[in-house]
Amino acid sequence: MLPQAKDVEAVGDAMQLAEIQGRSLWADARTRFFRNKAAVFGLILLVFVMAFALFGGLLTEYERDVVDFSLMGANAYKGVPSLETGHFFGTDASGRDLYARVVQGTAISIMVGIVGAAVAVIVGTLYGATAGYFGGRVDGIMMRTVDVLMSIPFMFVLILMLVIFGRSMFMLFLGIGLISWLDMARIARGQTLTIKNKEFVEVAHAIGVHPAKIILRHIVPNLLGIVAVYATLLVPQLIIFESFISFLGLGVQEPNTSLGALLSEGASNMFNGTIWQLQFPLIAFVLTIFAFFFVGDGLRDALDPKDR
Repeated sequence: MLPQAKDVEAVGDAMQLAEIQGRSLWADARTRFFRNKAAVFGLILLVFVMAFALFGGLLTEYERDVVDFSLMGANAYKGVPSLETGHFFGTDASGRDLYARVVQGTAISIMVGIVGAAVAVIVGTLYGATAGYFGGRVDGIMMRTVDVLMSIPFMFVLILMLVIFGRSMFMLFLGIGLISWLDMARIARGQTLTIKNKEFVEVAHAIGVHPAKIILRHIVPNLLGIVAVYATLLVPQLIIFESFISFLGLGVQEPNTSLGALLSEGASNMFNGTIWQLQFPLIAFVLTIFAFFFVGDGLRDALDPKDR
């Protein structure tokens, strides 16, 4: 007996359903991210910038802190960018190879941004999740503390810290760490207020799971999406912040350097006929900032639940 048409259609539908594979939240976000051309361009650019910061020093024969005294006072015509001399980006006002200095400055600026973002993610997420989970008086005290800290002009506090306790990388990291986690705490607290009413959290609470385990195992993992987006957008902001401090001469000190310090030095010599001392650090700074912002915007769009 031949099968009926309805049976054939049912079998066909069943086969199509069997071929359909379920996609996780992260797989869907990855697909959406790679459909975003600007985000993909930013990711490729970021890979090149990171490779330049990590391995760019292997391409030059000059050390970043070795002074060529024969070039001092003659940079305008002897220290120009050249492939023949090996000074790809020229030399700075002290006769040091600017290419090696830009590589070091890019690496330090990225490190400041990533370390600051890591501090913000760890401290801010745990602080905000704890305040949101316990609620009530604990939440009020913790978040009012954040409000008080956010009302303090930290830029002036950081400048005073650097002036009083000395200008060092440790004080710079400490000052940025004091600032960066406050916004993250507010975001994590708001998301936790929604998550803590979910069934899996209520069940864990009902069976007597310790609050610390509930926060670490059930709430924090569900904050990773928004935390990743915020961290990606925070890195370029901290790079700009550090560059501004270094531009004022209060950040990274000699013999080390950062993009902000190089920009400050290049700007002070731009009228001496050595425009490359400002040009190359500025290009590295803009490319680094654009790369992080494009990737951050792409992650935000990919993980936004309203666009799914």
